Amino acid sequence: MDLIAITGIIAAVCTTSSFLPQAIKTIRTRDTSGISVHMYLVFTFGTAMWLTYGILSANTPVIAANAVTLVFALIILGYKIRYK
Repeated sequence: MDLIAITGIIAAVCTTSSFLPQAIKTIRTRDTSGISVHMYLVFTFGTAMWLTYGILSANTPVIAANAVTLVFALIILGYKIRYK
């Protein structure tokens, strides 16, 4: 494994794992009062675009990180819309 791949994996683990505690708390409490629906729409779309980029470029760290993040982002966005 080369330095570029290792760097990508470390970045993917850091960014995705930093997002998970907030996502889990939001899912458990269903409290989305501090979340902007507009920001989360843009964030979720951006995550989907990064996932698409990763797929098109066959970049495994980008695919893995954004697939996980997209699932949680969609759940939180759904909660924000549903429990408004």
